[in-house]
Amino acid sequence: MNEQLREDFDRDGAVVVRGLFKDWIEPLRESMAYNLCNPGPFFRNYTPDQTTGRFFGDYCNWPNNPGYRSFIEDGPAAAIARALMGSDRVRIFHEHVLIKEAGNNKPTPWHHDEPYYCATADQTVSIWLPLDPVARDSCVEFVAGSHQWGKLFRPRKFSGVDYDHKTPNLETMPDIDAKRDEYRILGWELEPGDAIAFNYLTVHGAPGNTSDQHSRRVVSTRWLGDNARYVDRGGETSPPFSHLIGKLKTGQPLPEEEFPFIL
Repeated sequence: MNEQLREDFDRDGAVVVRGLFKDWIEPLRESMAYNLCNPGPFFRNYTPDQTTGRFFGDYCNWPNNPGYRSFIEDGPAAAIARALMGSDRVRIFHEHVLIKEAGNNKPTPWHHDEPYYCATADQTVSIWLPLDPVARDSCVEFVAGSHQWGKLFRPRKFSGVDYDHKTPNLETMPDIDAKRDEYRILGWELEPGDAIAFNYLTVHGAPGNTSDQHSRRVVSTRWLGDNARYVDRGGETSPPFSHLIGKLKTGQPLPEEEFPFIL
């Protein structure tokens, strides 16, 4: 791993990794097709009234999807995550699939991921891997350095409704779009094989898919570094992992059988 990439990740909270996933694009396309034919319990169609330009999401299927499992256990993502985080070990939290078909104009609101999750760690990284070409104006965007703001913003569902969390000191996400010139906004043009790695605390959002030819199919894998532990957010989390509520208390280690170490 290029040391400059690690320094950029530490400073900005998001970096682009070029070309390291080329051999996995076609297998993941096949795995996603299998996923859509065999959706998991958390599958969501965010555009139920549309027959074209649709927006789908699903997650936590890797234990039952052989292609996702192979990518997580045998692909390069774990090693890249460990190198960027600088952690001694790396474990999988979950995978998240998002599909915005050509012409879908639904934006993903500005947010960061940490407050959604029932887990935290001293080092975290998500790897956002598109299976289609992504133009710069269709790419997910990141507020450089926002992982160092020392804030937790109230999580919001894609429907626009806030999660009812009892976590103290949650703040309202600032209106990034209204003051874009006050931030350093990162985004990239991507080809299949490229990916974006970002910290769970990095503020990000995504425009609609401006392409009239390509869907924007993405497989994101969420990784945890050292000292991963459970967090009770005082309300619903995403993914839910509801079976852990009452079984674990904030600060306790995550169960290895469910969140295994990959390296």
